[in-house]
Amino acid sequence: MNGQRRETEFDERDRTESESERAENCISSARRNARDVISTLPDSLLCHILSFLPTPDAIRTSILSSRWRPLWTLVPILYFNHQDIPQITHPLEDIVSSIFTLRNADAGPDPAPIHKLRIFLFKCCVPTHLETWVAASIRLCLQELELNLQFSKTSELPRSIFFSTTLAVLKLNGDILLNPPPSSALLPSLKIMKLESVSYANRDSLSTLLAACPFLRDLTLKLSPYGLRNYMDKNAGMAGVNAIILIPTLKRLHFHWPIVCWPYKVHINTPALEYFHFTGVLNEDFVLEKLPNVVESVVEVEKWRRDEDYAKKVWDFMGQFCNVISMELITKTAEILSHASNRDDIPMFHNLSSLSFSFFCFIEWHAIQVLLHRAPKLQTLVVKPWQNNMQRVIRTDGYLKEPLTVPECLSSHLTTFHYNQFSGDGVEMEFVRQLLMVAGVLKTMRITVTSTLDSEVKLQVHEKLSEYQRSSQSCQIAFD
Repeated sequence: MNGQRRETEFDERDRTESESERAENCISSARRNARDVISTLPDSLLCHILSFLPTPDAIRTSILSSRWRPLWTLVPILYFNHQDIPQITHPLEDIVSSIFTLRNADAGPDPAPIHKLRIFLFKCCVPTHLETWVAASIRLCLQELELNLQFSKTSELPRSIFFSTTLAVLKLNGDILLNPPPSSALLPSLKIMKLESVSYANRDSLSTLLAACPFLRDLTLKLSPYGLRNYMDKNAGMAGVNAIILIPTLKRLHFHWPIVCWPYKVHINTPALEYFHFTGVLNEDFVLEKLPNVVESVVEVEKWRRDEDYAKKVWDFMGQFCNVISMELITKTAEILSHASNRDDIPMFHNLSSLSFSFFCFIEWHAIQVLLHRAPKLQTLVVKPWQNNMQRVIRTDGYLKEPLTVPECLSSHLTTFHYNQFSGDGVEMEFVRQLLMVAGVLKTMRITVTSTLDSEVKLQVHEKLSEYQRSSQSCQIAFD
């Protein structure tokens, strides 16, 4: 009996091992077949697939077969990320330099174009290395360049970039010093430029670069005082930077300018601009000429002074977007506007259809009411408490005790209202109640409650909202 049992166990083990081997063989065969199928694809499609990989990973596919060996040299995208490349035996700059050398050697006398070069480095490298990589790419018809250099030491942007006739997209972030030649720089193909927290060699470096981009369509400028602290203007004796943006082709502008103490001058004249996102402060040297084609704006004016003169300047700034269709006011902007909400010359926004604003507390509601009176065709209103800020607990009932003055848009045009991060406190409930009473053609009121409310409180809030009197009988309350 024992012998028969052992034979049975051996048979079972052999059968299990045989099944396991067959399964592994099937998997291996499936992999080989899949690889063979992929290998039959045309070079252009295989290169497109490899372009989604970091360049070192794309190189590793060359060991698959002779069919794959040269393909990585044809990929028009080179992507190097410090975090993706193991540096066990060689520094990162040596690895990248070797890849450039190997690519040229394997490609023969006619290397494939490099359309996109992306380099993310988080340790210092020798500046000549960066210059060599960029110059080699520019010679091969570089169209897109993205540099993110997070060093403790600033590295000057290679000068060859300022003379590229093919570069269409330029994105720079981090410890990069911009020092374009004053008069000879020219980037005739550049359409998109994004500069985040980079440094400028002198006050006119930024304006010089912008003047060299006559056909720019999309510009992002995020300036940080950190990028100015080590560079002294010889004439003014103090660090500063000017932004002279005179670009007739520009369509989109993200302008982050949180500078108060540094001397600067801003002059924006972009008649074709359609989208403008502004974050920062306004001083006396901030000139914004009329922008009749802006249809979408995001305004985040930071508090510099709490007085009527500064508030008037903000109203005048917003008035430049006279034909805007969609507008978003973020954080303290509405509070700043409230300091001059009684003036008679507040601009009109005849085409404004959608308004969104975030706030700290309801003391800012008065300024929003004024704005509603100046937007007779408003159809969508979105309210977003700023990050569920604790200042909302401040008692502000007094700002809603007075009956809501009914602007034309609420009585005859507003069809959609969305309140985000609704907590259900008394002030918010009163605000919604008044809005329901005066919104004559409202179709949808969407209430999105905060995640901190328990299910029982949510049910109570929902029931109470459903009981409120509505001016529009067709209004439906969507309670998320």
